[in-house]
Amino acid sequence: MAFKKILWPTDLSENAAQALPFVSSLSEKYQTEVHVLYVLEAIGPFGAWYGEFDHSHVQQMQEIERKKAEEKLEEICSGHLDGCPLYIRHTAIGDPAGEILKLVDKEKPDLVVMATRGRRGRFHFGGVTEKVVKHSPVAVLTIPVK
Repeated sequence: MAFKKILWPTDLSENAAQALPFVSSLSEKYQTEVHVLYVLEAIGPFGAWYGEFDHSHVQQMQEIERKKAEEKLEEICSGHLDGCPLYIRHTAIGDPAGEILKLVDKEKPDLVVMATRGRRGRFHFGGVTEKVVKHSPVAVLTIPVK
């Protein structure tokens, strides 16, 4: 089976980075397009904040996180994926599993490659990975985290 398009969702953690050698190897072997996705967690409504804090503050915090994530994604892509013909960076805001599945529907990758758990990985198999495996219409290659 040949792959034309791979999706690598990452939370920019060391755990998620363990999938990167697989993504890089597959992209070089099959000369695939690689889509890299980082999902910012939505900041929901909170109760009373100390001082003035409105929706614009939440947007500012998310914008700062998005810019930092894009810098990190550029660093990863240029440093580790320069052997693939095309890499495309995506950022989204919301539920990580839901946003991964939305991008799968939109971009139609042949394969999703992700670590078994991300930054909050206390368990053998992470909740985001489990949801993606259960609901993805395409193959998902899970990389065990050591």
